[in-house]
Amino acid sequence: MQNIVLNWSSGKDAALALYELQQSNTYRVQLLLTSLSEAYGRISMHGVREEVLERQAMHLQLPLQKIYLPENADMDTYNRIMGTAVAAIRDAGIDTLAFGDIFLEDLRVYREKQLAAAGMKAVFPLWKRDTAALVKSVEDAGIRAMIVCVNDRYLDQSFLGRYIDRSLLADLPPGVDPCGENGEYHTLVIDAPYFSGGLIPVKTGETVFREYPLDEHSKQGFYFLDVLPGD
Repeated sequence: MQNIVLNWSSGKDAALALYELQQSNTYRVQLLLTSLSEAYGRISMHGVREEVLERQAMHLQLPLQKIYLPENADMDTYNRIMGTAVAAIRDAGIDTLAFGDIFLEDLRVYREKQLAAAGMKAVFPLWKRDTAALVKSVEDAGIRAMIVCVNDRYLDQSFLGRYIDRSLLADLPPGVDPCGENGEYHTLVIDAPYFSGGLIPVKTGETVFREYPLDEHSKQGFYFLDVLPGD
């Protein structure tokens, strides 16, 4: 089997991608790669605490490489930081990264272009799969993924704390992708069939609303559910 690195977001798509990779018997994930906000110590957009991420890695029994990004980093800064991390992975003898992306063509092209420049490749285990079917696959695989962030343009904060399962499909408003592939929502995985020791104990904290600029004239708001390590 080929050794690869998994881009680990802490959410359902990365978790399902790992499940599919394991089922394929073609790839062996050797390392998790996660980017976090340097200022807040949280996973970008998911808002997941670094401590919870570390517990995921412990339950996965996989080494975790964390990349810290400065606040409001531009693309040049992002590419430089990621390029350094990718080069280190390549120099360690691994030339392939796996991603949980589903259908965003421009993102796939970007990832492949950046990796190709470093002499590396990308694999996408969930690519072009039906997203409603993927929600069912998450539930059927035994992956417990909690919604921890919602984009207020698409969903209200009542969706925070809900789990990804078939009942969610019936409640999503029209126009919202079932997997939130357009950024409608983000998740945190607290259990999976490959977790050592079972469910990660967590407790929920406060809900926070933050706005981010889209352009000079508009902003986009997100509700975040803070999740803390449990006992």
